[in-house]
Amino acid sequence: MIAGSALWLGVLTSLSPCPLATNIAAISYIGRRIGMPRQVFLAGLLYTIGRTLAYMVLGILLVASLLTMHAVSSWLQTYMNKLIIPILILAGMFLLELLKFGLSLPGMTDSMQRRIDAAGIWGAGLLGILFALSFCPISAALFFGSLIPLAATHGSRIILPSLYGVGTGLPVLLFALLIAFGTRRVAQAFDKITSVELWARRITGVTFIIVGIYLSLVHIFGIAL
Repeated sequence: MIAGSALWLGVLTSLSPCPLATNIAAISYIGRRIGMPRQVFLAGLLYTIGRTLAYMVLGILLVASLLTMHAVSSWLQTYMNKLIIPILILAGMFLLELLKFGLSLPGMTDSMQRRIDAAGIWGAGLLGILFALSFCPISAALFFGSLIPLAATHGSRIILPSLYGVGTGLPVLLFALLIAFGTRRVAQAFDKITSVELWARRITGVTFIIVGIYLSLVHIFGIAL
């Protein structure tokens, strides 16, 4: 259940508007090798591995630092249920687009693109790391506000952040397979994922807010439900 939640948060992150734009850029990079199906799939796999490694390292550093500080660890164990309430509600409002930040999308400079191109097939892995670290409001809210508290609560420094990273790379890996075995299916799959993203984001946003309200009634107002 907890592992599935971490994976779902990653998938939801990858399908949110800002991260989706970076994933489209990654798909475009991978698609340039369209004449070599095996290379396309390998590039998609390396991209997913790059994202997973980036989030795993961040998770190790952040969760380990929280757990090794006895005072912080004790405080989290005592107040995590109350701390998670505003985080869930704010994350839900971001997902429902009730709150927005006017931030520009992350991009690559010409020099970065040349370095990635020079790395060949391994450039897809570098691209995964680069895009994983390019946080925007929704991805930051889901990773720092939902995944890290979840991982800290369960003492998971590696598994949950890694599953989150795998989730963020799964759509690109799926499209790499589609590109490798049939370009016509890519447009169809993209249209379906775009429509699914809207409803998935809305359902998850509403769920976050409902859970936040429920926890506030139980842990702040002491109402037994």
